[in-house]
Amino acid sequence: MANVKVNVEYCGACGHQKQFLEMANLIKQIVPQAEISGIVGRQGSYEVSIDDKLVHSKLQTMAFPDFAEVSDIVKDVSNGMPIRNVDKHQPINCILM
Repeated sequence: MANVKVNVEYCGACGHQKQFLEMANLIKQIVPQAEISGIVGRQGSYEVSIDDKLVHSKLQTMAFPDFAEVSDIVKDVSNGMPIRNVDKHQPINCILM
């Protein structure tokens, strides 16, 4: 299994650290050797990169990635498969007034 690096830029003001920690825990359960790092970044951000390739951007999609799919991608990459983008997103729970 290859070593995989997952980097997440998330908005600290929005409270996205909670989602980062949830996703990091899920990845670690599936790929214990993955190196996961998170940094507080731009407002509204939740940008996920695997081995320096952006695979999901909340700034572009306005949604969080499906954490299970991110974990599956990390597992596939650790097994030598190519990096692919996240296709599934979590439902957006927002109310417009």
